[in-house]
Amino acid sequence: MQHIEKRVIELIAEKIADREDLFIVSVKMRPNKILEILLDGDNGVNIDDCAQVSRHVGFHLEEENVIDDAYRLEVSSPGIDANFVNIRQYQKNLGRTVQVKLNDNTKVEGTLLAVDEMKINVLQKIKEKGKKAQEVEKELPFDQIKATKVVISF
Repeated sequence: MQHIEKRVIELIAEKIADREDLFIVSVKMRPNKILEILLDGDNGVNIDDCAQVSRHVGFHLEEENVIDDAYRLEVSSPGIDANFVNIRQYQKNLGRTVQVKLNDNTKVEGTLLAVDEMKINVLQKIKEKGKKAQEVEKELPFDQIKATKVVISF
């Protein structure tokens, strides 16, 4: 499985080498023989981007006979409600409201202000009963974060 995923990552990187705005979120060969590729971009990813990657990867996997059995190739974006899995997703969502679930299962919700290799900073509104809401900046190290996703508001 890992050699398949490694080869697929190489093929995707080859295809998107001239597109600095696109990046790989994940590549997984599922037990049900679905090869799932999740792509994202600093300005989003469109159906044409997914189709081009799908054709490139599919063609080379067949040419090289990398996968012995029948499989289904799915290329898509992670979706707005998916948890972040890499730092580029944090960078892409600076200024948006996020919900961060920490390792102790507490949740922090606020505006994503900054991100670096070690941590993120979130501006959280804290409302105490009978008092005006205050904004507090919280620094959250990645080693304390279990999951982060964008809060969707309508």
